[in-house]
Order: sequence, then C-alpha cells, then structure tokens
Amino acid sequence: MNKPKFVEDVEFRASINAQSGKEWNWLNPKHGQFDHPSNYYESSLEIGYGFPALNADIECDVAVIGGGLLGASTALHLAEKGVDTVLVEKNRIGGAASGRNGGQLTPGLARWEAAEMIEHFSYEDAKKLWHFTSTEAMTLIDQIADRYDLELQRKRGHITAAVHEGHLVGLTQGADARKYLGEDHTQIVGEHELKQYIASENYCGGLIDSLGGHIHPLALNRGLIYGFCQHGGQVFEQTEVTSIEEREDGIYVTTPSGVIKARKSVVMGVHHASFKLLQKNNQTTIPFYTYVCTTAPLEVDLKELLPTDAPVYDTQFQIDYYRGVSKNRLLFGGEGTGSCWSPEKTHQYLLGRIKHVFPQLKSVELDFVWSGTTDLTMNGAADSRKFGDKFPIYAVQGWSGHGVAQTVRIGKAIADDFCGKADDFNMLTSIQHQDILFGRVLAPVVIPMAKMAYGLGTLVNPGKMVSF
Repeated sequence: MNKPKFVEDVEFRASINAQSGKEWNWLNPKHGQFDHPSNYYESSLEIGYGFPALNADIECDVAVIGGGLLGASTALHLAEKGVDTVLVEKNRIGGAASGRNGGQLTPGLARWEAAEMIEHFSYEDAKKLWHFTSTEAMTLIDQIADRYDLELQRKRGHITAAVHEGHLVGLTQGADARKYLGEDHTQIVGEHELKQYIASENYCGGLIDSLGGHIHPLALNRGLIYGFCQHGGQVFEQTEVTSIEEREDGIYVTTPSGVIKARKSVVMGVHHASFKLLQKNNQTTIPFYTYVCTTAPLEVDLKELLPTDAPVYDTQFQIDYYRGVSKNRLLFGGEGTGSCWSPEKTHQYLLGRIKHVFPQLKSVELDFVWSGTTDLTMNGAADSRKFGDKFPIYAVQGWSGHGVAQTVRIGKAIADDFCGKADDFNMLTSIQHQDILFGRVLAPVVIPMAKMAYGLGTLVNPGKMVSF
C-alpha cells in the first residue's frame, strides 16, 4: 500500500467505496454524473491503494474487525509490537464514519469533557482520563505522522464559539475544569476579540483551544493502515464478518469466503452496521445521521472569514462546525437526525447555515455534500468493553459525533492492554452505560422527541448550553 497522497485540489470521480446503508454522497452535477460519487475527502486524495477480499481460511494471533480509525490504530500498534494481526473491513478503509467526519480534533471522550470526568471519577483518575483523551491523543497522532512520514493536513488550534452570552459561563467552567486537571491550553475571549478569529456577527465570544485542531480524517485512516502494512500486517477489504465464535483453541471469525482463526484475541470497531456482532448488552447506543458539505472555491479569500485558519464549532443546540480546506473551500457541517435526510434537503439546510454565519458571502456554491452515521450513548461517553470467556474480545462504540484523536489513542490502549503494557483500557471499561430498550429501532422517533424537549428547555433558559 502507498502512503496517502494529496492531489492539487480535488478530482471529481466515482467513489471506490460501496454505498453503505442510507449514507450517500452528492456531487454538483456540473462536475459529472456518477451513481455514487466520491465525497470531498476521497476526491482530494489519490486512489493509490486497494486490498483483496478474504477468500481462504487463515490464522493469526489477533483479528481486527473494522478498518476505521479504531481498527487501523489497534492493528498498527499491535503490529509494531510484533503481534501477528489481520484486519478485515466490510467496505473500504475509511469508508464509514472514520473517513467521513468533520476532521476536527477536540479533546474529550465522545461528549464527556473535563467536568464530566471530574463528576464521575476521583481527581487522579479524572486527570488520567482527561490527559489520555487530550494531550496524549493529540501527541500520538503527531508521533505517528512523524514516524511514518505522513502528510495529514494537520493544523493546530480550535475555537468553540458562543451563540449566547450565557454560554460563556459554561465555556469558562469547562476551561477551569481542564486547568484543575493540569491541562492549560485554553483562553476565553469576548465578542470583539473573537472577531480576530471569525468574521461573523453570530457570536458573543468563545473559547480558544491551542491543543485542538483539525486533520484530513481519511488521510489519517489510510496512513494508519500504511504503517500497519509496513510491519507485515494483512488487510482484507470487502470482507464482512457474519459471526464470531469463541472455542477452546481460539476465536473463529466467519466471513462469506473464509474463516479467520484468531488464536489470542479479537478487536471490534463497532458502528451502526456491525453492532449485532456484540454478544452482550448491545443496546447501549442508538444511530443518528449527520451532514457535511464542501463549497466550491469561495469568492473571497478564506482568511477574510477565518483569519487564523482555526476550525470552529458553536454552542447552539444544533451545532454548526466549519473549517477551511484546499483551494479556498469551506468545509461546513452540522445537525443530527434520527432518520436520514435527502441530499436535496441537506444541500438547502447547509447552504442556508453558511449564509447565516457568513452573510458577506454573496455567492456560495456547494461542490460536495454527504451524510454520515454515528452512534449515540445515553451518558455521552464512548462505550468500551472487554469480554470473552477464555480469550479477550475488545469492542468500542458510541462516539456520539466526536473523537477522531481519542479513537486513535484507544487503539493504542487496546494494543497495550493485550500485550500487558498498560491498563488504560480498564479505565475506559469502568464507565457504566445504560441499555436503551428498542433504541435502535425507535431512533427516528426518539431523537426528534429528545431534540424537541431540549429545544423547549433552551427557550425557557437560553443561557443553558446544550448541543447536539
């Protein structure tokens, strides 16, 4: 496999991924007609790689199921330790949420930030967990990029923009909690100072975070797989796992064209399409849909909108998030819905949000729009598990729309746990999660009802910060 390599801007073409579930990609028709076009991330990278499907029975020490960021990171760190590892992906590497997200690097464990960790853990444990999901996660990505000489369009600095004065209280409390846990990368700024970062009248101030940043998530995903292959790792794409069975001599992972005997362990990066493989308590998440677009090159220099090139997300209930990408384009995303919107509805919504945030843009055109699917937990933290009667089986799910850097760090934690090098993963498994009865079936009804309830709450108390 070759390293991920960027084209000059984008190449409008068909996607190499199979269309999965209700996820879709939309391309401006003037750039071509494709049944399933590439989204912006795919279009900005050379194709440059591909792996066969499994067509034989094989053996290994560890089988990794899922070629997203969790699976790729776990496989890489296992292979670096000399563990015989095989990775299988039902679609293509990075074809699901890991390669379709907003690319923002923010600290925290899914929707758990420092204050939530302080609430649920002792001071020392909260401090350990916060640094695991913040300083360690960001540093690990940089170390991997340096080790394998990867270009990932990694940029530093992140902004949380307050849409209400009352939200500055919540942002200040969050910054204070981070400082309490020994991490001081934040600064609260007022309305006028924020305009040095964002040329918009929408905000009352915000939090500047020098620890966070942004990255090209598909390049990161492919870069992890590139590193894995450098250590002799085997990858099989278009290979769906249909069952997992633990026996006396190993764990048998069955696919339509071959069985993998994992002699020592299995790792699962669980998402909406594979949660059925979990053997216990598989109702702790519900799926929801999110949406992203990329504009055509803007009429004004992007620096007139985002002078410091830092990515932004705001504090409104239905968040907007955005950042600059190649050739003066703006990547913009938001919303979270229980049923998947159509391309037409999404196009209209996101274009409207761009014009709302930046009304000085007189002519905006979208080149790419796409949907994504993620899983939401009741408590907002990712659900990490370790089970199995004789052999350890690891599984992580429920990222709630956050967690690019942390997913990579958890992959390393799984590898460290398997090799007996650290107990970080046990810290994650200690977080308790609530089962959601019929949650996956009722998501199209439950999510709108929950959003309505929260929305009414913000009308009564607009200064309360609740984001979805």
